[in-house]
Amino acid sequence: MALGRLEIVRREPYAGGRAFGDAGAYERIDAVAHYEVDPGHPANAPIVDLGRAERDDDGRVRFRGDATFLVPVDPGRANRALLFEAPNRGNRLAMRSFNMAPFDLMPTDEIPAGDGFLFERGWCIAWCGWQWDVPYPSVRLGLRAPAVPPANRKPDGRMQLRIQPDRAADAFALTDHHVGSVGNHAPIPPLDPEDPAAELWVREHLSDTPVRIPRDRWAFARGEGDAALPGPGSVSLAGGFEAGRIYDLLYTPAECPVVGAGLLAMRDLAAWTRRSADSPAAGRVDHVIAKGVSQCGRLLRTFLHAGLNRDEAGERVFDGVHVHVAGGRRGEFNHRYGQPSVQPTPSLGHRFPFADEPQTDPRTGRREGLLDRLRAAGCVPKIVYTDTSAEYWRGDAGLTHRDLESGAHAGTGPGTDVEPPAEVRRYLFAGTQHGPGVLPFTDRSMFGSRGANRFNAVDYRPLLRAALENLRAWIADGVEPPASVFPRAREATAASREEVLGALAAIPGFALARSDRLPSLAPMDLGEHADRGVPALPARFLGEPYPSSVSAVDADGNETGGVRMPDVSVPVATHAGFNPRHPESGGGGQILEYLGSTVPLARTAAERAADDDPRPSLAERYASRDAYLAEVRAAAERLVEGRRLLAVDVELCVSLAGERCDAVAGPDA
Repeated sequence: MALGRLEIVRREPYAGGRAFGDAGAYERIDAVAHYEVDPGHPANAPIVDLGRAERDDDGRVRFRGDATFLVPVDPGRANRALLFEAPNRGNRLAMRSFNMAPFDLMPTDEIPAGDGFLFERGWCIAWCGWQWDVPYPSVRLGLRAPAVPPANRKPDGRMQLRIQPDRAADAFALTDHHVGSVGNHAPIPPLDPEDPAAELWVREHLSDTPVRIPRDRWAFARGEGDAALPGPGSVSLAGGFEAGRIYDLLYTPAECPVVGAGLLAMRDLAAWTRRSADSPAAGRVDHVIAKGVSQCGRLLRTFLHAGLNRDEAGERVFDGVHVHVAGGRRGEFNHRYGQPSVQPTPSLGHRFPFADEPQTDPRTGRREGLLDRLRAAGCVPKIVYTDTSAEYWRGDAGLTHRDLESGAHAGTGPGTDVEPPAEVRRYLFAGTQHGPGVLPFTDRSMFGSRGANRFNAVDYRPLLRAALENLRAWIADGVEPPASVFPRAREATAASREEVLGALAAIPGFALARSDRLPSLAPMDLGEHADRGVPALPARFLGEPYPSSVSAVDADGNETGGVRMPDVSVPVATHAGFNPRHPESGGGGQILEYLGSTVPLARTAAERAADDDPRPSLAERYASRDAYLAEVRAAAERLVEGRRLLAVDVELCVSLAGERCDAVAGPDA
């Protein structure tokens, strides 16, 4: 194992020593993991620039990262499974995902217990710092990655920083901004602030041809009145950056970390935690399940594609992998000057392959599947992919189960569906947005953006809990999970985005995106060194985008091609996975990253008639609130019968639906 030692920095009772059901009390351990990897070992060959990094006298590359563990005090009370989560931008998300803990805008050192779901079931939990640009020191978990000296950076590359402001600003810090203040990463200064080859481009929409901004109009410096960092830690533009416009800054950074060291940290800490007698989880773990949400789901897709599920000792690392809301993308997790937070910027993470099994890209002739390297090595884990409607509407999730060789158009025609392999289950949570929906209704997001509609309010976390428990039972007990559910052409549950926009157009008050301004993926030329992890940026697109498919919708505008929460199958609103930008944010007709829409039904027949709403009103559907909740309960119990919901969560679903019914119907209903 390539983890040299674990330095414990804090060890204390978790949650004040609270006992969680049969699992009892838990202990929290915070640590620094010290890694020492062999750059010449075949298991490490996929890591870009590892062989160019600085080495110690013994020839090994050393680096360190943060780690946190929560384990039952009594090893005999553990359920023998370790949930190994990649922190999202340094933040521990498992409690939000599974324990119904609240969403915090600002990161803290606290790990809230929520409703105790994971603890009462005896899970061991570990978090591994893997992201090199998380600020340090911090309450977030990060990685101090090894560096590549300037002399070893040939052929050299550069970084592409994309900025689409939600409001006008004079300057921006040199770090990813697509998640607003939720990111707050360490800035990435340029090698030469006066570099004449650095470029800044602007366009109105994704499909427009960009225009280069003259070099004397912008600088690596602070803008007047803006909160960006001084000097080369920020970029300023004469006249300021305009809301909604898309800016691309290209430059060579001063530092060159081995970005893919984060993948090795995930692998090696998980292997050590499972097998070492010195592990905080020693005597408690037989099975390890990796978990990644959003950015970290894309990280895990990159991990799978690279074939990294065997360590330097040749041992399997993860028995299972739960990839949540990654869609069909990977990310900037293993290339030179990679920014791990980036998602919308076209680069190596947007490239084919998208599906697990091999197919041929008809545009490039390349034949590949996401799991090819793992299958060749005989270490394919059990995998559960869960996506929301948002990943479909951004144009990539549908590619994971689509036959690109058929030549058929989005979501239509025979032969377009690709079924997952035996080791994989794939589920769309119908009518949902990237993150679980919350109340009260709002059109302003935690990212600082504003939507043209109220954001999607469906909280799908009960489905996540069942998916995780089904994955554990599959690994530990051999009980196969329920069949995959995703939009299929042959079942008429898949459609093109244009078809669905047409169906939704009849709903009054529903602001719709423009079909010609929706995001998509396309074949790209990233230069002759792209396969070595040194892309030539910006990408040069090769022809038309790949086809995009989404779920078809029913007469209420709610999706039919996925697992439906009772909120969706027994509706009080139409729920969608997209939300256009508000006019005040610019970028008209484009959709916001990650966010969906909820458009309530009319309360009465009179209101419906006045608005010419084709959807029956609440009063026409349900005789009373109690009658509505009875239908919700029946829908939840059907999900339990199909093992898509845990029996203990029926009441949770009824409660969630009741809250949303009250929010739509009003206090006097």
